[in-house]
Amino acid sequence: MIDLNDRSCEKRRPQLMLDIGGVLAANLSPRFWNEIARLADTPVELLYAKYKEELSRGLWVGHFSELEFWNWIHAQSPSVSAAKGQAILMESLAPLPGMLQLPEWSKHADIHILSNHLAAWIDPVLEPVRPFLTSVTISSQIGMSKPQLELYEYACALLPPTAPVLFIDDQERNLRQGAAVGWHTLQADPDGRWIDEANRWLRRMNALQPHSGG
Repeated sequence: MIDLNDRSCEKRRPQLMLDIGGVLAANLSPRFWNEIARLADTPVELLYAKYKEELSRGLWVGHFSELEFWNWIHAQSPSVSAAKGQAILMESLAPLPGMLQLPEWSKHADIHILSNHLAAWIDPVLEPVRPFLTSVTISSQIGMSKPQLELYEYACALLPPTAPVLFIDDQERNLRQGAAVGWHTLQADPDGRWIDEANRWLRRMNALQPHSGG
């Protein structure tokens, strides 16, 4: 939830805490899993349920390596090699309009990434915008995933004390934990309407900042 009347933010540079999937780049579902299921000749619901049961949690916190993931995919669909799977995956992680906002937003706020992902998959996606990022926190490197409170506490330690924070994620359960640590929250919608809301928040925060006279 965004409180545009929060005047405790005066004189503190705004902080944007951004998810990747559904915010800056497309989620792996449904495109990646639909294609793997097609190649495996398996209903996507069954394949994805098996992935969630056997691999998902451990993958995001670094308990399984990328190689183990591709070996698992190959076991489900022998025609999918690691190289082929990686090509499908990178096509699935297409940049979203939010990615284009980062150069402008970085003029008015520090930008942080907080994502449940594998660093090896996300590094190529973030490479073009690295100069605009203040910090990048990826679950597989930290050993924790959203919505674990400890991961949010880790992210909080990267922020200037008492600075206003807007956390943008596409999952309500993740946003609830962000609100619990004192962040403003905004849910990213598939149509990208959230971008206007983020700009509105930034304008409000910028208006509260002191400006030197000419």
